Amino acid sequence: MELQEQVQKRKTFAIISHPDAGKTTMTEKLLLFGNLIRSAGTVKGKKTGKYATSDWMEIEKQRGISVTSSVMNFDYKGHKVNILDTPGHEDFSEDTYRTLTAVDSVVMIIDATKGIEAQTIKLFKVCKMRGIPIFTFINKLDREGREPLDLLDQIEEVLNIETYPMNWPVGMGKRFLGILDRYHDRFVQFNGNEEESYIPMDEVSSLAVSEDPTYQETVEELALLDEAGDQFSLERVLAGDQTPVFFGSALAPFGVQTFFDTFIQMAPSPGPRRTVEAVVSPDNPDFSGFIFKIQANMNPQHRDRIAFLRVCSGRFERGMNVTLARTGKSIRLGQTQQFVASSRDTVEEAYAGDIIGVYDPGSYRIGDTLLEGKLKESYDELPQFPPEMFQRVTAKNVMKAKQFRKGIEQLVQEGAIQLFRGYPMDSMIIGAVGQLQYDVFQHRMRNEYNVEVLLESIGDRIPRWLRSEQVDPSLFDERNMLVKDREGDFLVLFKNDFALRWFTDKHPDIELIDLYEVNQYDQTTHS
Repeated sequence: MELQEQVQKRKTFAIISHPDAGKTTMTEKLLLFGNLIRSAGTVKGKKTGKYATSDWMEIEKQRGISVTSSVMNFDYKGHKVNILDTPGHEDFSEDTYRTLTAVDSVVMIIDATKGIEAQTIKLFKVCKMRGIPIFTFINKLDREGREPLDLLDQIEEVLNIETYPMNWPVGMGKRFLGILDRYHDRFVQFNGNEEESYIPMDEVSSLAVSEDPTYQETVEELALLDEAGDQFSLERVLAGDQTPVFFGSALAPFGVQTFFDTFIQMAPSPGPRRTVEAVVSPDNPDFSGFIFKIQANMNPQHRDRIAFLRVCSGRFERGMNVTLARTGKSIRLGQTQQFVASSRDTVEEAYAGDIIGVYDPGSYRIGDTLLEGKLKESYDELPQFPPEMFQRVTAKNVMKAKQFRKGIEQLVQEGAIQLFRGYPMDSMIIGAVGQLQYDVFQHRMRNEYNVEVLLESIGDRIPRWLRSEQVDPSLFDERNMLVKDREGDFLVLFKNDFALRWFTDKHPDIELIDLYEVNQYDQTTHS
């Protein structure tokens, strides 16, 4: 019974958004609710000397962006909350994707002044593909922005999901008076400071605000919405078919408490997880979990490696012995931690939904399953998405070959970059989704491994994997390069669309595998 109670307390979610939509500010407000920080820092570059609690890597502090996924744990109103902060920058979409495999729901933040932006669409599609419930917070209501109805229409049209506004803004920008909280049948008044007034709807008529034309217009608008809008359905929300929409301002802050209190009630606790052959319930007494992220050098003094593990079933206890499913090897989990960004505490026990950091002696890979007892199968493999940009990499100083190899090996194991080797010439080629990944790679090689690297672009390429029995090296050259991935599988880096079409026409018998299409198929068949 205790196991079930512990599972029900867990709320594990990620926050996704386009850069600058307010994700970091929202995360800090939630940490304030959890009493983890006393004041919210602001990410404004070097001037303030304050940085977001979730941003710990040096380059993040310099640029004012999150480029890694952080994990934060705190207690709130009887719940155990696990927030996974994701990189907002699109160059790190693969890291974000892996993070989304470890959560039970998602909070999507949209900038009211800009509406839905490109990165939001990309991340939303991943959530939809996996059937993850999505809660929407429309931010920056204290500025002049797009009309609320326009924003709802855009969400429904662009993201193809039903919306249900849980509250409705009364004005915006300088005319912003607060929100009508439909779910709790009350008016939440914006006082221009951090205090919010909660007034039951049947008492508002006695207040001066009820005479304000903006308030009266909003009441009429809401009446139309009640009549013509969709009905709220928690079942549809949990199935990923309807998104509850909240309006507010994370910076003011306003509406965040109303949002979070409602979210905590509605968001799902951990559910069953699919392995290769079966489904494992979170209250299965045998411990299991999977590694979705590996991070080297979180503590520069110790040069350590931490594997982030999502607990899926049973009870974790520090010092327990588990089996690494991929190798069958027994491992003792003695050094285990929970995080608030770069600060960490030793964790003695954890349950399904919790995210813990386990010390990695170099044994783990992203996607690895750890388990005990009768459980034998791995959780569904985490897909790798094909990169779009490729560069040859060499060490500037050949005397630093050892550090060079170690740095690349560790950053590849993290999933920060993907490594390919030319064939038959054994040159090293790293693949990334965007330029920022290369900047971070160079920065980390220099600062964490003391190696300057030289990068030589071979341009955007179209990668296609080959079946080993169909590989003929004589068919490939510098234009259409034959390389091997980390697992030793062959692929071709085609120069452009024309080169790909020409090769397909010339060699119709050779099957070219698009990894992105394979991943999409796998997700729709497994969800």
